[in-house]
Amino acid sequence: MPTAPADGVAQGLARGLRRHPWRQRLCAALLGALAATGLAPLGWAALGFVALIGLFALSGEPMAPRRAAVLGWFAGTGYFAAGLNWIVEPFLVEPEIYGWMAPFGLIGLAGGLALFWALAFWGAARLGGGPLRLALGLAAVELARGYVLTGFPWALPGYIWTETVFAQLAAWIGPYGLTALTLAMAALPVWLWQRLTVSLPLLKAGRVFGLTVGLGTLLWYAAVTLDARVLPETPETAPVLRLIQPNAPQDQKWDPDMIPVFFNRMVAFSAEGPRPDLILWPESAVPVLLEDAAPTLAYISEQVGGVPLLLGIQRAEGRAFYNSAVLADAEGRAGQVYDKHHLVPFGEYMPFPGFWQRLGITGLAARVESGYAAGPGPALLDLGFARALPLICYEAVFPQYARYRPRPDVLIQLTNDAWFGAHTGPYQHLAQARMRAIETGLPLVRAANTGVSAVIDAKGRIVEALPLNAAGYFDAALPPALPPTPYARTGDIPLLVLLIALGLAAIARRRRIPG
Repeated sequence: MPTAPADGVAQGLARGLRRHPWRQRLCAALLGALAATGLAPLGWAALGFVALIGLFALSGEPMAPRRAAVLGWFAGTGYFAAGLNWIVEPFLVEPEIYGWMAPFGLIGLAGGLALFWALAFWGAARLGGGPLRLALGLAAVELARGYVLTGFPWALPGYIWTETVFAQLAAWIGPYGLTALTLAMAALPVWLWQRLTVSLPLLKAGRVFGLTVGLGTLLWYAAVTLDARVLPETPETAPVLRLIQPNAPQDQKWDPDMIPVFFNRMVAFSAEGPRPDLILWPESAVPVLLEDAAPTLAYISEQVGGVPLLLGIQRAEGRAFYNSAVLADAEGRAGQVYDKHHLVPFGEYMPFPGFWQRLGITGLAARVESGYAAGPGPALLDLGFARALPLICYEAVFPQYARYRPRPDVLIQLTNDAWFGAHTGPYQHLAQARMRAIETGLPLVRAANTGVSAVIDAKGRIVEALPLNAAGYFDAALPPALPPTPYARTGDIPLLVLLIALGLAAIARRRRIPG
């Protein structure tokens, strides 16, 4: 059958790019960067998805594994450099010390994470190439990215749907499953275009479009059905939480002249108006170590009229320092303590500390030269009216922690997003917190130093919030929970089994094909 004109154009473009590999690589980097526009704060899901389709079309032709790996690295570097541009912000808090490291931090992180994509492209090429094999490889490495080397599942492609009804699918398949589904749907039209033997290009395009939209409509219907779940009404007797947002810029937070300003601001916000059932201060909000904090906690308790408080604080135990949360009772006595267990590499601790100490470099976010020590692991806090799972800052990025058993009644995140700047980072962090609520069917309460502080219901919807870089507080009733979701029960095991099965099938099929 003669080649259709559209096919000929596509093949001509592909041949042209193959003759000029650097053009192909730059196109891959550009498409990767455009795919990242689907992430917060832009949230351009349609553009992000179309860019992913373009990336599969660009790399869907069979090529040598080594060349495919280089192409994948460029695509991943473009995606992560655009999506994680906030990583330069921590280096600019003290620019005279760390500013020179900012470009290296962005290039190093983007290029390092892009190695996962390079591996996916290489593996797909080894198995014969094609968009579906590439989607399988990318889904596998994105799942691995959440666990390998302590994990860093920020900016998953599935997060482009956070502001859409498709995010509700995470209640069934989680963020990695949503990422795998997104990649498969982006690869589908390219695969259909390659497989359909239709001479008329418009007819072929119509069939590809119709089949893709048809399947997308089924997924939309499933998402709408999940979104239609009845969320119980918040009872009048529901506990009322007060979230405090002092808005302490990171370069002023530990300034001796500004510490009392921010502290008094939080005390004043806590003491205003009617008494809530619990007051929440953000991460590391109390400016003294827990061991020395008895007079401070007693003073706060007196000012707020004996309301219990959940406060971000630092504590010491011997020579170890911890980033912690303490539950203070009505008399201001420190009770239950939770220590952050998943620390930020190069922020709260330094891998291979001896090497970095010789260079005079310590963790950016740690207030002690030795960095923080990790706590024993996730644990519940008994608030009296509910069991809460505390997540300090970075820990809310990991879906496996929110699935803690026994199941809590609420997720509580204490965070200091001042480290992430005022543009991309805080909004992406908030989006991931919303996904944790969807995945578990639990409400999530988020007290952030500079924002965005928010109460999020069990469907990931923001009930009440304070905007970024605003000082203030609000009271909100604790939203009810939904029954445990399928993802909360099974986690990533079904997806892992599926990916392994498909991978083995692809390997077996490749071995049956001669050459």
